[in-house]
Amino acid sequence: MHIHLPALSGEILVALLVFARTGAMVMMLPAIGEAGVPPMVRLVLALAISLCLTPTVASQYAQGEPANVLALGILIGEEITAGVLIGAAARIIMSALQVAGTLIATQTGLAYAQTVDPTSQGEQSAVVSNFLSLLGVVMIFATDMHHLAIGAVAGSYRLIGPGASLPTGDMAELAIRLTSGAFALGFQLAAPFLVLGFALSVGIGVLARMMPQLQIYFVAMPLNILVGFLLMVLVLGAMLTVFLSYYQGAMGTFL
Repeated sequence: MHIHLPALSGEILVALLVFARTGAMVMMLPAIGEAGVPPMVRLVLALAISLCLTPTVASQYAQGEPANVLALGILIGEEITAGVLIGAAARIIMSALQVAGTLIATQTGLAYAQTVDPTSQGEQSAVVSNFLSLLGVVMIFATDMHHLAIGAVAGSYRLIGPGASLPTGDMAELAIRLTSGAFALGFQLAAPFLVLGFALSVGIGVLARMMPQLQIYFVAMPLNILVGFLLMVLVLGAMLTVFLSYYQGAMGTFL
């Protein structure tokens, strides 16, 4: 196959580069980029965003054709890297709910299957994590915050201009800051369960000392799960509000 470089110039080249950045972002986004979403749906969405974005950012691209195939490959690679950065940032932010769900499942005893059956590979723990992740995605779409991810693509042209050298140091710093922030947020979301679980464990320990003949294990496990579910009903709204606020602030750095 031969690439006719003079044909890759002007609007055709701009559309190709914009699609490379947008397509990489769409493939990495939470919910949309999952394996359960048909590839054709992601492709159509990436093409639609690219067609809408191309006239806006066309002036930032060089209008001449690339000097050679290597130069074209470098341009495409830089665009894909910028798109992956945005998509990965959104996925890292969503991982806060995964961290919170794992901590909650461990504290309430829903992750006990990992101990007695290592072959389950965390299926019980993933129940709470998947529930929070799906609910977080639903709330993002319900509050129209999914527009932040699309706006982040346009905003990325101010952070990483076409043809400019990649700011690897800033990109690494951003990834570290988002990762640490997502972990801290996940711990904060699960904090009520950790505190209540500690208090419940102390109370059960005192009860076990006062009544040694009581089969405390068969009392503690159902009680721990019941209290965990009741607490989740009470604080679920506040948890999602805090997460949405963090998501809006974190994705706003790209706008």
